[in-house]
Amino acid sequence: MKKFTLFIFCAFVSHLLSAQKGVLQGTVVDKYTKKALPYTTVSLQNTNLSTATNEAGAFYFKNVAAGSYKVLMSFIGYEAYTEQVTIANEAKTTLNVGLEASTLLLEEVSVTSPNAHKQQIINKIDINLRPLSNTQEILRMIPGLFIGQHAGGGKAEQIFLRGFDIDHGTDIRLTVDGMPVNMVSHAHGQGYADLHFVIPELVEVVDFKKGVYHADKGNFATAGWVNFHTKDVLEKNLAKGEIGQFNTYRGLVAVNLLGETARQKEQSAYIATEYNYSDSYFDAPQKFNRLNIFGKYNGKISDKTYLKLTTSHFTSKWNHSGQIPERAAESGLISFFGAIDDTEGGQTSRSNLNAEILSNTSNGGLIKNQFFYSNYNFELYSNFTFFLEDSIHGDQIKQKELRHLFGYNGSYSMPNSILGKKTDLTIGLQYRQDFTKNTELSHTLNRTTVIDPIKLGDITEANWGVYLDENVLLSAQWNLNVGMRYDYFKNQYLDKLDNNAKGTATAGAFSPKLNVYYTPNKNFQFYLNTGRGFHSNDTRVVVPQTGKKILPAAYGSDLGVNWKPTSRLLINSALWYLWLAQEFVYVGDAGVVEPSGKTQRMGIDVSARYQLTPLLFADFDANWAQPRAVGVAKGENYLPLAPIFTSIGGLSLYNKTGFNGSLRYRYMGNRPANEDYSVVAKGYFVTDLQAHYAQKKYNIGLSIYNLFNQKWKETQFNTESRLKNEPDSVEEIHFTAGSPFFAKGSITVFF
Repeated sequence: MKKFTLFIFCAFVSHLLSAQKGVLQGTVVDKYTKKALPYTTVSLQNTNLSTATNEAGAFYFKNVAAGSYKVLMSFIGYEAYTEQVTIANEAKTTLNVGLEASTLLLEEVSVTSPNAHKQQIINKIDINLRPLSNTQEILRMIPGLFIGQHAGGGKAEQIFLRGFDIDHGTDIRLTVDGMPVNMVSHAHGQGYADLHFVIPELVEVVDFKKGVYHADKGNFATAGWVNFHTKDVLEKNLAKGEIGQFNTYRGLVAVNLLGETARQKEQSAYIATEYNYSDSYFDAPQKFNRLNIFGKYNGKISDKTYLKLTTSHFTSKWNHSGQIPERAAESGLISFFGAIDDTEGGQTSRSNLNAEILSNTSNGGLIKNQFFYSNYNFELYSNFTFFLEDSIHGDQIKQKELRHLFGYNGSYSMPNSILGKKTDLTIGLQYRQDFTKNTELSHTLNRTTVIDPIKLGDITEANWGVYLDENVLLSAQWNLNVGMRYDYFKNQYLDKLDNNAKGTATAGAFSPKLNVYYTPNKNFQFYLNTGRGFHSNDTRVVVPQTGKKILPAAYGSDLGVNWKPTSRLLINSALWYLWLAQEFVYVGDAGVVEPSGKTQRMGIDVSARYQLTPLLFADFDANWAQPRAVGVAKGENYLPLAPIFTSIGGLSLYNKTGFNGSLRYRYMGNRPANEDYSVVAKGYFVTDLQAHYAQKKYNIGLSIYNLFNQKWKETQFNTESRLKNEPDSVEEIHFTAGSPFFAKGSITVFF
């Protein structure tokens, strides 16, 4: 109690002293679009005073001694800006600045940041050099992250990161404009994350971090988290058409709804629609089609308040060939791109409404209120074992659900100083509620006949989370971040195959974080991240287990550096470790519960970005991991399908007008397909090429995937199956073929 009283007294004295000095405040926006530029570094030269703009682009210095100062503002992809200001005691000086976009120069990039824990360097460089043009490239923006598609173009991709086969999202938290993508207790598997409702050309920023170290990130953020920010402002109207091999077509139109006068008043609104069709490269045409509609309003509704309102609708339908056994392809029964059951496929849709209100306070704080709602439908038909269980009709299964998802994210952030040390405190509250209707797993035939219902019920799941995040600038070199988070879950399941039996389970989890950053100069930063996280388990698992292991813990640490050994070379490297407690996993494809033991992963991540010339950039990512089961005999403790070594890299020619493009590779090494590594999931090396000719009014592009036409397997599983008329089952690799040489052309017109 005495310590707490002393703390309050020091804060009060600090407030009285700061009131006698001056205040410098203001905003930083894009000069042309007037959109806010969050996390812009603002510093007063020849002092140790430095800060970063908040999400609304605002900055605030208090307790500034009277005098004349040169203010420096810097943001990756924009020209640095300086202005002389004079600050008087007991007065507020306001500085509103518009930064001008410029060509990216790595020599101007610094690893120094007043809030190192929120610093994003690699991703801001990559998004400037590698504009997104398809939904798969959205996830490939994350260094070390690999994806695989094994059930047609409309199903969420399988994700691999940091020694995890994450399946469709169990151990990575994905959000779009802060709205959750992962689906808890999903019909196809826990954490299922389908990003196909995002139009890639509208993604402006990709924020990500690996590990369990951020207090505002809760469920699923074990291997890491990613937040995709859509454009607040559409720079130009555009119409885009694409045509490619395998009967592939795509059209996109995006149009501003407000004019230049509204933009100057920091008001903007636009609407975009996308349609995509492809038969793909498989022998059985996928007949994949997707429709996206997206609209966004972003505006300043008062002197200190901004509103972002987003609405979207997405629908998709497809056929697919599923995984095929190696024996069927090698014997000539089917081709490498063939199918055993060509009646597989599915359809899905999602409608979203997302509202965010940002309010700057008079003392430099920021109040954030976000409300979101999604209506989601999913129906998938798969056949993994063919005739193993049912030798007459086959083993096709149906997974279906109707979901309503809504929630709230709120936070209050405020700058402060305690005992002369600058601090930034954020207090947050989060709430998420999911309701599903008739979540189903059934044995079916030809997508039409239900042979045997396996699971059918309604799921209700609620998650409340509160967190506190404190960033302390101990000195010009040392930065400390302390975070605390508490989550509470309530799970309910109504089993309609068991006389409407209803069960409930509850659990809570406390997740502390501690992060230290040491930045002796603008070219070197050392950091140590530590923390606890978790991922939730499926309601259909935890309710029958009376709540056991609802929230298995994850403990992690990263020891890393950000380093610029030369002015044009940036290196990020980290040694990392992650330990996960025992969990119960719901296997959606089989409708059973499989307990897994403790696991640990350790590894090394290395990323490098190098500017060879003013227009030519090279990037390289290499990731090694050692994933193992804990408490299992050596040689039998491998984690099936967990990646061991991966690498991504390439060359990018960036030119605002004229020719630009990239040549990139993806490499995944061999990995175990079972616990003793007696079955191998073979690796691959694939090269892609993109070339564009850009002018002010148009852009002509060519994309080639698998440039050298490698024969490769995109996803692989060690599965026991039986083909029709086979006397016995066989356990072996089942795979989905990767794309052969695939060329696609595009033309974009700006107006």
